Amino acid sequence: MKIPKRLQPLVDDGLVDEVISQLMSGKEATVYMVRCGDDIRCAKVYKEANKRSFKKAAQYQEGRKSRNSRRARAMEKGSKYGRKQQEDAWQNAEVEALYTLAAAGVRVPQPFGCFESVLLMELITDGEGDVAPRLNDIILPREHAIEDHLIMMNYVKIMLCEGIIHGDLSEFNVLVDEYGPVIIDLPQAVDASANNNAKSMLLRDVENITDYYAQFAPELAKSKYAQEMWALYEKAELTPETELTGLFKENTKSADVDTILEEIKAAFAEEQERLERISDADELD
Repeated sequence: MKIPKRLQPLVDDGLVDEVISQLMSGKEATVYMVRCGDDIRCAKVYKEANKRSFKKAAQYQEGRKSRNSRRARAMEKGSKYGRKQQEDAWQNAEVEALYTLAAAGVRVPQPFGCFESVLLMELITDGEGDVAPRLNDIILPREHAIEDHLIMMNYVKIMLCEGIIHGDLSEFNVLVDEYGPVIIDLPQAVDASANNNAKSMLLRDVENITDYYAQFAPELAKSKYAQEMWALYEKAELTPETELTGLFKENTKSADVDTILEEIKAAFAEEQERLERISDADELD
């Protein structure tokens, strides 16, 4: 096929020898099958910010910090340089997450580097050597669904232990090869400890995946893996070795609003008295 403009620099530099075909075009990137020497890989070409339709990007980027103070200030000001750095940070988030999660034992495509806003990575294939299907394209026997759901819950657990929440996990962001599920699409990865939306995003990720598998094993719909994981994470008790049960008892005890208000009033009165004592002491001086 004709070489896309965004891939031409990689061809010129010898990183890509041939562009074979376009695999998909999504809200944030277009993915191509390419040949690099003797290997067939995929090239993810990120769309420019003004052409990306990914909603609420700022919500996902909350908590991401640049180690370079100049870059951080530029990103906050929204200058041209800052917007460029923000784009680089958006793309690098996926590269860093892929390296981190692969090392931690989560099945993700192996990255080979990001060049000129193009991520080169492993092409996930099925047993026949064809491009692996997405989870939403397959039908599973009940036992297989239960098994793969547990695998996915453990992947989410390991991700959380690494401080990462996918943020957009669903049956459309999981490929299935002959060995099981592989998680893809991580540019919106969320910092679990620094993003105020982390818990809600974790709950949504797990709910999306559980709802899909529950089509084939309805009993999975009752599981509470996200709540179980987050409760352990908040107490610093979640580890990669933690055995999840999917059971979680919600705290239904309502807050004693009257008592809380009385405590606030008492604290306010105490502070007023302290200020009055300071004022009286100043007058005596």
